[in-house]
Amino acid sequence: MKAPVVIVEYDPRWPALYEAEASAILGAIGHVIVALEHVGSTSVPGLGAKPIIDILAGVRILADAAQCVEPLRGLGYEYVPEYEAEIPDRRYFRKGPPAGRTHHLHMVEYGGEFWTRHLLFRDYLRAHPEAAQAYDRLKRELAARFGSDRDGYTDAKTEFVRSIEAQARLG
Repeated sequence: MKAPVVIVEYDPRWPALYEAEASAILGAIGHVIVALEHVGSTSVPGLGAKPIIDILAGVRILADAAQCVEPLRGLGYEYVPEYEAEIPDRRYFRKGPPAGRTHHLHMVEYGGEFWTRHLLFRDYLRAHPEAAQAYDRLKRELAARFGSDRDGYTDAKTEFVRSIEAQARLG
């Protein structure tokens, strides 16, 4: 049985954990990476989150990701190609044991739609604390409702996320 989705209070150490990991990633594959960004709920001050640091790595072309698999493995990342059927524009890596993942690395084309959507969402929540609070409440409600059904939890957040992205695009 999978562990339940758990949302914890914001941890002010998350930005430093991102910075340390970003430094390690750049040391290993910096010649391939165009830009790195801290995304996801741990990147929004005050927002509760699953305690996993999400990192968005922009590459010039997605094919460049192939040369990153081995160096990232050396940093403890596992490449998960089976998720490409679901999100073909992303290469996904995860770090940490199954019961306690610490980092998710999303490698995408710099400036592409995946890149843009994630930054719009993050930046909007950072600039609009009331939206971040609403998202926090929603995530806690959904975590309680869906338990260990991670797909159900994620799917139930989609409408809110898309509405924030749309508001962010209006600018």
